[in-house]
Amino acid sequence: MTESDRPIALVSGGSRGIGRAAVLRLAQDGFDVAFCYQSDTDAASTLEKEVAVLGGRAIASRVDVSDNVGVRSWVNQTEDEFGPIMVVVTSAGIVRDGALVMMSDEDWSRVININLDGTFAVCRAALFPMMKRKSGCVITVSSISGLVGNVGQANYSAAKAGVIGFTKALAKEVGRYGIRANVVAPGFIETDMVGGLSDARRKKACDNVVLGRFGCADEVADAISYLVSANYVTGSVLQVDGGLAL
Repeated sequence: MTESDRPIALVSGGSRGIGRAAVLRLAQDGFDVAFCYQSDTDAASTLEKEVAVLGGRAIASRVDVSDNVGVRSWVNQTEDEFGPIMVVVTSAGIVRDGALVMMSDEDWSRVININLDGTFAVCRAALFPMMKRKSGCVITVSSISGLVGNVGQANYSAAKAGVIGFTKALAKEVGRYGIRANVVAPGFIETDMVGGLSDARRKKACDNVVLGRFGCADEVADAISYLVSANYVTGSVLQVDGGLAL
């Protein structure tokens, strides 16, 4: 792969939803982007081409972020092929909603594994080289559910609350190395995760949003872009929820 003067960003869960929007926004902001995806090879390939149209480079890798060995290999491959990673965005996530008393062990564990353990795995693999270079930026994607909880989402709310605590601790730990760590906490965003809501549930949800509508993934990507450039912001939680949690 040819050399580039563009800085490098790493995005987990980059082929769809918020992750996809983040990849495109980072490319627009002048980054080359390495992103991973779980299963949709066609979507990943399409996104690589879209980044190329924007003048950047993108490389997609199929990675399960709960697999520590696979994540470390992905990060090492990115630095070998692209160069030093300057920005990390952890957006890989799943939901498996249900009442707690009926929730299976598998549904609990898999949501924790992907949303929380995956955040840990990606950050741990990427941070050591950043610390040696004494620069970098980490943005984790949590959720309003991690701040206020949500009925039927004990697993997801626990994982996303964990992401917030993890990121705040990380900000304190790596600040002396010139690395910033922040959180975006989206509310209802028009992605696959909310696409299955019934009309009645969508109306009820919108009634609780001050701005009266669901957000779009590009609006979350705007917040991510801001945090990449906000050089004196660390340990913050930026809510992108239209006033849902007021």
